[in-house]
Amino acid sequence: MNHPDVPAPPPRRVLLVGSSGGHLTQLMSLRGWWSGAERAWVTFRTEDAIGHLEGEERVAWAYSPTTRHVGNLLRNTWLAWRVLRSFRPDVVVSTGAGVALPFFVLARAVGARTVYVEVYDRVDSATLTGRLCRPFTDRMLVQWPEQASLYRDAVVVGPLL
Repeated sequence: MNHPDVPAPPPRRVLLVGSSGGHLTQLMSLRGWWSGAERAWVTFRTEDAIGHLEGEERVAWAYSPTTRHVGNLLRNTWLAWRVLRSFRPDVVVSTGAGVALPFFVLARAVGARTVYVEVYDRVDSATLTGRLCRPFTDRMLVQWPEQASLYRDAVVVGPLL
């Protein structure tokens, strides 16, 4: 699926970060954009994630839960540092949720740009992860016109699903 404000051709190396379930499904829907790039994935080890990512060469399993769990925040920060330093992405793309934050905070340390895509089902208020990642986000994409007012300089790309 091509969206007018998602760069084409894709960067050479893309790191796709998201919780399993709907967040991962929305990243998968961008296959037309990332399929030609070297890529790595970070998500939670769940049955749906294992199925979605079968055949992908680079998958790092993040620690969950992420909400109000300082231990997993620290583990995911260490994971982010290791993945970002070893993979050296041109861009980190995420649809959230909490696992995205350490990757966005540390992305600049390796010279990677960041793109956050606000989720499909949050129309009238910003997500916590969107608000936390915004200061570290180079491009904020939203799926509905109603979401554009929630983030300065947000770009409406339309629904991914």
